[in-house]
Amino acid sequence: MTLDDLRRLDPKKIGNWPLGPKLAALVVLLLLIVFLSYWFDWQHQMEELDGHRVKEAQLRQTFVEKKRQAINLEAYRKQLDDIEKSFGALLKQLPSKSEMDALLTDINQAGLGRGLQFELFKPAASESFSEFYAELPIQLKITGGYHDFGAFATDISKLSRIVTLNDIGLTTTKDGLIAMDAVAKTFRYLDEEEVAKQRKATKAQAKGK
Repeated sequence: MTLDDLRRLDPKKIGNWPLGPKLAALVVLLLLIVFLSYWFDWQHQMEELDGHRVKEAQLRQTFVEKKRQAINLEAYRKQLDDIEKSFGALLKQLPSKSEMDALLTDINQAGLGRGLQFELFKPAASESFSEFYAELPIQLKITGGYHDFGAFATDISKLSRIVTLNDIGLTTTKDGLIAMDAVAKTFRYLDEEEVAKQRKATKAQAKGK
């Protein structure tokens, strides 16, 4: 069939067309239907299907994570219990407010017991607070023999309460003794009222930011 024959085909009488052009017209019509179906319907369905596949993968991952947590739940509980016990043991090493004076006396006696002379023993006017404990720095200036200072530091480390020596400076006096300037820090745990007050202050500070 020539090009002129195709031009003479009447679109209104497709049923009378020869077999070749009739099949070609059906193929074009089919492709047009497929394209229009994809553009107006299938495309959105495929995008929605892709979205559901992504969501399914996320749900599977969440399920696997929850399953892993459920399997390890007892281990987590035991770990939390161990942490609470450890925290309780550390907390017991901090004196309460009523025990602070006794702790300061212990520090002083530890130095005197080693023959050291306190030229300055000055607790700070106020404590610095954390969420569960308060810190009290003490300015120290002590003179004595070198080995006596070593024994004093050992005695401090053996106290039942936590005491640290910080910012240590050593000089030699005219009579051959050692003069030590340091900051001893002691800690005490806060009572329930103080903890509540500290948390309230922390929340207020966070809101202010």
